[in-house]
Amino acid sequence: MFKVLTCLAIEHDFRLVLVAGVICFVGCFTAMRLYSRMRTAGDPAVRAAWIFLTGLVAGCSVWTTHFIAMLAYDSGLETGFLPLGTLASLLIAVVFMAAAFGAASSAPGRAGKVAGGVLAGVGVASMHYCGMSAYVTQGALSWDLPIVTASLAISLVGSIAAMFVAQDAGTRRLQLLGGLVLTLAICGLHFTGMGAITVTPDAAVHVPAQLLSSGMMTLSVALIVSLIILTALGAVLIEGGANAQAVERIRRLADAAYEGIVVVRGDRIQDANAAFCALAGAEVAELAALRLEGDLLSFDDEGAPLDTRREGMLTPRGGGAPIPVEAFARVLQTGRRTGEEADLVVLAVRDLRERRSAEEKIRYLAEHDGLTGLANRNVMQSRLAHALEQASVSGDGVAVICIDLDHFKEANDLHGHLAGDAILTEVARRLRASVAAPSFAARLGGDEFVVVQIGGGEQPAAAAELCANLLEVLGAPVEFNDQPLQVGASLGVSLYREDGETGEALLANADMALYRAKEDGRGGYCFFKREMDETIRERRTLARELRQAIVQEELVLHYQPLARAQDGEVCGFEALVRWRHSQRGMVPPMEFIPVAEESGLILPLGEWVMRRACADAAAWEKPLRIAVNLSPVQLNQPNLPAVVHEILLETGLAPRRLELEVTETALFKDYQRALDNLRRLKALGVRIAMDDFGTGFSSLSTLQSFPFDKIKIDKSFVENIHRHDRATAIVRAVLSLGRSLEIPVTAEGVETAEQLEFLRGEACAEVQGYAIGRPAPVDALEGWTDEAVRKALAG
Repeated sequence: MFKVLTCLAIEHDFRLVLVAGVICFVGCFTAMRLYSRMRTAGDPAVRAAWIFLTGLVAGCSVWTTHFIAMLAYDSGLETGFLPLGTLASLLIAVVFMAAAFGAASSAPGRAGKVAGGVLAGVGVASMHYCGMSAYVTQGALSWDLPIVTASLAISLVGSIAAMFVAQDAGTRRLQLLGGLVLTLAICGLHFTGMGAITVTPDAAVHVPAQLLSSGMMTLSVALIVSLIILTALGAVLIEGGANAQAVERIRRLADAAYEGIVVVRGDRIQDANAAFCALAGAEVAELAALRLEGDLLSFDDEGAPLDTRREGMLTPRGGGAPIPVEAFARVLQTGRRTGEEADLVVLAVRDLRERRSAEEKIRYLAEHDGLTGLANRNVMQSRLAHALEQASVSGDGVAVICIDLDHFKEANDLHGHLAGDAILTEVARRLRASVAAPSFAARLGGDEFVVVQIGGGEQPAAAAELCANLLEVLGAPVEFNDQPLQVGASLGVSLYREDGETGEALLANADMALYRAKEDGRGGYCFFKREMDETIRERRTLARELRQAIVQEELVLHYQPLARAQDGEVCGFEALVRWRHSQRGMVPPMEFIPVAEESGLILPLGEWVMRRACADAAAWEKPLRIAVNLSPVQLNQPNLPAVVHEILLETGLAPRRLELEVTETALFKDYQRALDNLRRLKALGVRIAMDDFGTGFSSLSTLQSFPFDKIKIDKSFVENIHRHDRATAIVRAVLSLGRSLEIPVTAEGVETAEQLEFLRGEACAEVQGYAIGRPAPVDALEGWTDEAVRKALAG
């Protein structure tokens, strides 16, 4: 060590030593910057170019340091340099340094760092001692091998340390530190190696003449290498500026995005846009120290692949309720290509609160009565079926109580629809207050309600107690505009197992009991009794007479017009069947259609209606559409498409003019067969409409399963427009849904000008109801001119 320090202090020109050190540090720092840029290059050709430039700058810096330091060395004898050896040392430096940085960036983990450091250390040592072989002086050189070994150790250790720093040299501070460590390694090897030589003067040694003086050679080499370093540094700065501008543009675009965008490597957040920061409740600087999964996000399916949609919860840093989100991930950069240990992944994080709220609102509206908020018919049937399944196992009692309000029609007619709505809303409130879970109440429509009592004690005592309580509660007056409205109720009760084991049977028997309670004077309750089977016998008589009526053609069709809401032009008619009984007179469809469905007559009845309607429509001058309702039994008929095809061929009606209307409940019996029939009918060219939309249990999933040509809003919602906010919201939501799905919407039951004006404003496609026209026989259709309908719409 003393010999090395003596050599440096006595035999070197400190000015040139300083120049060599400065050039070495600047070159090494520039190489570190180039190396940092090289590691982010994804294209192999661009990456190779950056490796070459990094090796050129680092190799030239090493060689220049050695060359100028050799010029600073003064042994007191005449000296010179052999050109071939000097150039060879430069080539060695460039090749080894390029190989070192390439190996460090290619191999993952510590292996790459050690390999790069070893190559750099060997390259620096090879360059130095190759350059020393080109050094000629008037004397003989002898080497101190222990000091030579020490110089090699300094070169290797320092170069490996520099590569470990360089592997993470993403910041200016680390680049400066890496350059300094590599400079110390290079200078340490050179000056230690110079201390290892001893020159013995020998006048016989011939020293070749130099073309330039030592000062001129120093200046020339320093200028050339400085130019190379500055050129490389300029390239880094120019590209860095361009990259900074591009990054700024990308950040502005990312910040403009509605969705949150976050970039992670491994499990650590690297960057995020403004939307994600707002969701997380923290700035980017705070988020950069966090793990995305664990500190912020938790996914429902942790093991799902990156490129799938995943849902989870985001916990804001500032506190507050977790936010439901969905995330989509993509690999932005592969770690194996960039030398990183993990991939760079970008995630798009979407706030689901608004969508969940909208879905919940639509789901609520689809499952509840729009006016009262009670469960609708389909939800009631589903919950009743579930209660019966549980009761069959547990042995608990189940009672079905049908409720019909007494004098409701009188109050509604006398005080108006608003009073009727107030009564129904108050009745629903009282039912909710009187029925404790798991029992529940539902509204079937109009003034008809159902209470399903689950458990509650021994039957029939528990049902009798609940009925007495309900009669007392519902018998209290309802206040409307500071005026008491007296409305009572009649109740019919059926019990599980005693009166039926299915929901349909219990509802039917409870309805029979309700009918008997109303016949007995109203204001009371009645349990179902087998004597009520007389009603069933009456229905069987009606079924027998209906069979004869189909054969003897006592049935007639009436047609109700459908018109475009905006201009009032008639675009079609709906066929409605009527029964002109020889003794009973005109039997309403509400009486004989259920009988037809129960007795199986609905199939010949439905076929007759379709055949007659198609034949009448084919004779019209204008090619207007004809709409025919399909019952659940018809819809599940295996040969339904063949029957429809035969009728179209027989009557000559174009398939596009026939529109078949199905209710969602018609799909429930055999969902797959019903969908298959609908698809086959649509393949014939027949239009398919969903009738009574909004009353089903899963209308949205049904729309997703089959591309309907039309949606018909149930009249129970239309008649409550402007009378109840929930009904209005349902109609508006269905119309908006239709526009989103590009499905025309028809509003049924339009009776007032206010309803028409609202439907026009909401871009409803078609309207149907008494405001347009009542059902009429086929020979009266000529009176339904477009002008007449327009006047009706305008009035």
